[in-house]
Amino acid sequence: MKIQGAIVREQGVSFAVVIVKQFVIDSQNEFQKAVTSFSSYFPGMPIVLMAQDNRGVPTYRGRKDIVNFLVNVQVSQIPWKEYTFGN
Repeated sequence: MKIQGAIVREQGVSFAVVIVKQFVIDSQNEFQKAVTSFSSYFPGMPIVLMAQDNRGVPTYRGRKDIVNFLVNVQVSQIPWKEYTFGN
């Protein structure tokens, strides 16, 4: 499995941001499934999901304090990388 994401360390907190499709952000059920799935790849870290609209404007969903931090960060400032897990 390949995902686009980032591990961010800010003010003593490490968390993961993972790029997903908008429907995952919009659906409580899909959101929960995604966070549960990604938690095994980023153990012990809060997970925030991010989707972008067709203009590149991000929407974040996850822990409120982290989301509030991320809305003030430019997407290009997040240290994105591709993670490959499993086969």
